Amino acid sequence: MKIRDLDLGATPLFLAPMEDVTDPSFRYICKRFGADMMYTEFVSADGLIRDARKSLEKLRIADAERPIGIQIYGSEIGPMVEAARMAEEAGPEVIDINFGCPVKKIAGRGAGSGMMRDVPKMVEMTRQIVQAVKVPVTVKTRLGWDDESKNIEEIALRLQDVGIEALTIHGRTRAQMYRGEADWTLIGAVKNNPAIHIPIIGNGDITSGEKAASMLDRYGVDGLMIGRATFGRPWIFREVRHYLDTGETLPQPTVSERVSLAREHLAKSVELKGERTGVLELRRHLSSYFKGLPDFRETRARLVTEPTAEGVARILDYISVRWGDWDATSTVPPFIYDRE
Repeated sequence: MKIRDLDLGATPLFLAPMEDVTDPSFRYICKRFGADMMYTEFVSADGLIRDARKSLEKLRIADAERPIGIQIYGSEIGPMVEAARMAEEAGPEVIDINFGCPVKKIAGRGAGSGMMRDVPKMVEMTRQIVQAVKVPVTVKTRLGWDDESKNIEEIALRLQDVGIEALTIHGRTRAQMYRGEADWTLIGAVKNNPAIHIPIIGNGDITSGEKAASMLDRYGVDGLMIGRATFGRPWIFREVRHYLDTGETLPQPTVSERVSLAREHLAKSVELKGERTGVLELRRHLSSYFKGLPDFRETRARLVTEPTAEGVARILDYISVRWGDWDATSTVPPFIYDRE
């Protein structure tokens, strides 16, 4: 699969952009497990223009993360064009436009999936962004606003016409949020439309190697984007790639392996953000590494309230000793999150 001159190989695996999840330390971990391309957390166009610290920090890219895309969102064309130019200066391989986020505070203001209610504006915004930057522009979106307006085929053709170079489709409408199963039939319809010549990336409910292989076989998409299933389980990229290559299912990591990974993630987070912020922002990940452990509630509470890196390390030591013999290889715990 290629995005312009960027060759991502056969059936690349993408890490979805997720607010408060896909920060640099998590991207570092996912890259180590085989993510072929990753995206930043989505960046507010208005925040960039106001020089908001949080938005500007999201533009930081390390060479080890490449290839990487910066995803931007906003409801007005002018600020989005300016934000795209600012994002391009950070040196990503791709600028991605967020037309898919269903969260009320974004979609309700006409940004993210809210743009699907005004397709002419969506198309014009995309056209101007494509003309404003030199790097490839891609889009992530959904099937439509609701069941009565599943217009993704029309949208795909119109966005292709104004110059996007890849399209990621999440198999739900905005009204669904993350409820129910993702419907890939329209993703397949877009991919197999003879007028479509850009890569189509499928997204939604890729939770295992078997599911990934099934979606590829049935719908023929060019790549797969994984979102919520990575949270607390970044090794899913290794699992999926191994299954696609061999047809075999890898065992789940042992508790000792998860503790080692948590230590590595902790060190990277502290290195990049300092101890206070690094520990605080890692909490959302740490306890998820140990989902499914029996009698874990009290330890989880300690893990997500401990303020120091040294204290977290001591708790991880305790987890290794206390649950070291637990069999984590037989089942995959459920991963249900509201960010993708």
